[in-house]
Amino acid sequence: MSPAPENAGHREHDIVVYGATGYTGRLVAEYLAANYAGKPGAPKWAMAGRSAAKLAEVRDLIGAPATTPLIVADASDPASLTAMCASTRVVLTTVGPYQLYGSELVETCARTGTDYADLCGEPGWMHEMIAAHDSAAKASGARIAFSAGFDSIPFDLGVLMLEKAATARYGSPAPRVKCRVRGMKGTFSGGTAASLTETMKAVARNPSLIKVLGDPFALTPGFEGPSQPKGLLPEYDDSVGKWAAPFIMATINTKNVHRTNFLLGHPYGADFRYDEMMLTSAGELGEKAAHAVGEALKNPFGLKPPKPGEGPSPEERANGSYDVLFIGEYPDGRSLRYGVKGRYDPGYGSTSRMLAETGIALLASKSAGGIGTPGSILGEALVTRLRDHAEITFEVEEAA
Repeated sequence: MSPAPENAGHREHDIVVYGATGYTGRLVAEYLAANYAGKPGAPKWAMAGRSAAKLAEVRDLIGAPATTPLIVADASDPASLTAMCASTRVVLTTVGPYQLYGSELVETCARTGTDYADLCGEPGWMHEMIAAHDSAAKASGARIAFSAGFDSIPFDLGVLMLEKAATARYGSPAPRVKCRVRGMKGTFSGGTAASLTETMKAVARNPSLIKVLGDPFALTPGFEGPSQPKGLLPEYDDSVGKWAAPFIMATINTKNVHRTNFLLGHPYGADFRYDEMMLTSAGELGEKAAHAVGEALKNPFGLKPPKPGEGPSPEERANGSYDVLFIGEYPDGRSLRYGVKGRYDPGYGSTSRMLAETGIALLASKSAGGIGTPGSILGEALVTRLRDHAEITFEVEEAA
C-alpha cells in the first residue's frame, strides 16, 4: 500500500469543494450542507473558489452553516492551489473544462498526497494526466478519481456489479457486455458543452488526439484488448427487441470501463468486449427514432449550447431520472441482466450526489495511490454509499 499523505491526520479539512460558486459546485456544497453539516461524525468540509465574497454569498444561499470555511483558490495561482490541497484530505472539483483549468490541480494533488475526484469527460486530457502524474500519485498515496459523475459512475460500477454477479452465478465473467440506456430524463450541462468544444479545439491543434479519442483502450497504457463493438450506427438489438442508437457518452464511458478492468487485473477477462447504445423502441417508429438520434449527435447541443454555469430549475432536477441496462453474454447462450436506475436529473441532481459521496467514500477507503476510476479505487464500497444515500439502485434483473 502507498504511504499515507504527509501530515494527513493533521489536515484542517476532510473535503474541499473547489468551484463551489459554479452551478454544479454549488449543488455539491448544498448536498453536503443538507446531509452532513453538523451531524456527529460528519466530514469537515469547506468551500473554495476565486472570490471570497461570492463564496460567502453561495454559502448563505444554500443554507450552509455560517462557520463553513471559505478558501480562495485559483487555477492560475499555483501557490493558492498548494495551500488548498495541503489543508484537506480530499478535493472535489467542478472547475472545467478540465483541459483548461484542471492540470495544475491534478499535479498539486499528486504532489501533496491529496485525494481528488472530478466530473471529467475529456479522455484526451485524462490520457495526458495519467502519463504525467500517475507515478507521482502512487508515490504520494494520492487517489485521483476522474469521471465521478453521470459520466462514468453508473456505467463503470454497473459493469463491475454485473460481472461480480455473473461470476458468482456462472463461475466466470461475461466476456461480452452490452450497455443499453433504456431511459434518460435530463439535460446536458453547460460544462459538458464547453468540454466538447475545447476537445475539438485541442484536436485541431494536435491531430494525434484523434487516435486517443477513437481508441477504447486509450486509458490502459501498455494493454490493448480485442476489437470492440463500435455502436456508431443505429441497429436492431435482438436481445431486447428494440432499436438502438449511438449514445453520446459512450466515448468516455467505455474507456473508463476498460481502465477499471485493466487496473483491477482484468477481472472481466483480457478478452472483454463492451459497448453502449441508447434504446428507442421496436418497429418502424423505433428505427426512425434511432436514426434521428444518430443525426442529432452530429450537433448534440443544437444551435445555442448552454453556457457554463447554466442548468435546470430545482423542479427539473428533481423530476429527472435514468435507467441503464447491462446484459452480460456468454458464447454458449447464457446471459445475465443487471439494472442501474437513478432519481434526479443525471447531469446535475444525481451527478452532484455522486461526486459528494465519492469524496466521502475516499475518506473511508485505504486503497493505494494512483490515477484510477471510481470503480478501481472504491468499487463496491461506493455502490453501497450510492444505494444508501444517493437514491441509485443496483440490482440483478434476470438470468438465462
